[in-house]
Amino acid sequence: MAQKVLVTGGGGYIGSHCVVELIEAGFCPVVIDNFSNAVQGERDVPESLQRIEKILDTSIEFYELDLLDRTGLEKLFKQHSFSAVMHFAGLKAVGESVEQPLRYYRVNLTATMNLLEVMQTHGVRNLVFSSSATVYGDPQQLPIDEQHPVGGCTNPYGKTKFFIEEMIMDQCKAEKDWNAVLLRYFNPIGAHSSGLIGEDPQGIPNNLLPYVAQVAIGRRKHLNVFGNDYDTIDGTGVRDYIHVVDLAKGHIAALKKLKDNCGCKVYNLGTGTGYSVLQMVKAMEKASGKEIMYLIAPRRGGDVASCYADPCLAEKELGWKADFDLERMCEDLWRWQTKNPTGFTNNSRSSI
Repeated sequence: MAQKVLVTGGGGYIGSHCVVELIEAGFCPVVIDNFSNAVQGERDVPESLQRIEKILDTSIEFYELDLLDRTGLEKLFKQHSFSAVMHFAGLKAVGESVEQPLRYYRVNLTATMNLLEVMQTHGVRNLVFSSSATVYGDPQQLPIDEQHPVGGCTNPYGKTKFFIEEMIMDQCKAEKDWNAVLLRYFNPIGAHSSGLIGEDPQGIPNNLLPYVAQVAIGRRKHLNVFGNDYDTIDGTGVRDYIHVVDLAKGHIAALKKLKDNCGCKVYNLGTGTGYSVLQMVKAMEKASGKEIMYLIAPRRGGDVASCYADPCLAEKELGWKADFDLERMCEDLWRWQTKNPTGFTNNSRSSI
C-alpha cells in the first residue's frame, strides 16, 4: 500500500505541482483545500487536480475543508492513516497582509495550530512545511544561508511563516518523536511541462512573472518596474527564481528525509542565482517572441535590492538541486499562459 500523505492547500499553485510529484514518487496524496487560492472545477474539485488526474491517468482523493474547521479536520484524521503531512494552506499576499494583519494572523496561525494539535492527537508525527525566504527579512549578507538571522520580517505574511516555524521547532523539541522539514522558498515560477497546470493569480498578480506573462499575452498593457536605482546590475531588483517543478521535487526529498528521524530541519530551496527584473523581462520576451512594455515607477516600500539563496545545505543533506534554468522556467510559463490565456476559469477544459 502506498503511504498516504495529507496535502493541505493542495489545489493551489505549489501544492498542485507537489501532488504530481507525490504521485510520480509512489505516494498516495489526500488533498484538502478551501478554494481561497484554487479554482473550482467540476464535481466541486479544484480544476488543477482534475487536470492532474488527466495528465497522470489517475484519481485523487479530495475533500473541501478549511483548517479552521477543527471538527472536520478531526473527522478526516479518523478516516485516514497518514504517514506525513505537507502543509501549504494559508493566505499568502504580502500587500494584503499589511492591510489585513489580524486576518492573516487568525487564519494562518489558527489553521496551523489546529493541524498540529490534530496531528498530535492522532499520532501523525511527520511534517513538511511550506515556509518562505520572507522569514529572513532584509538580507544582512548574500547569498542567504540557513544560518542567516530570522524574524526581522517586513510584513505580517512573513511573520506568520516565522511564527509557524517557531511553533513547529518548539513542538519537535518537546516531543522527540516528531520530525519536520521547514522549506524556505525563494521565488517559484514556471509550470508543469504539459501546460495544463500553472499559476493562476486571482485578480492582479502579486508576483513579477505572472504579471509579465499577462502583458505578453495581451491581458495587461504594461509592467510597472518599481525602482531602477538599486545597486544591482541594471538598477532593478534582483531575486532568486526557481522552477516550481524543482521546488516540488524538493518536497519529495524532504519527505524522504523525515524517514531518518531527522528532528526539525530547515532548508533553503532556491537556485543560488539572482536575476534582475529587466533580465526576467528579456527572458520572457525570448520565450514568448513578444515585446513586453514596461514603465519605470518609484520604489515600493519594503523592497530590497537583492535577495538570493545559498542552496548548498539542501544539496548536501537532501541530495536535491534545482535542475531547470531560466530559459526553461520561462518556456514552461509561456506554454501554460498560451494554453490558458485567462487561467483555469476561461474555457477551463477546452485546452486539454
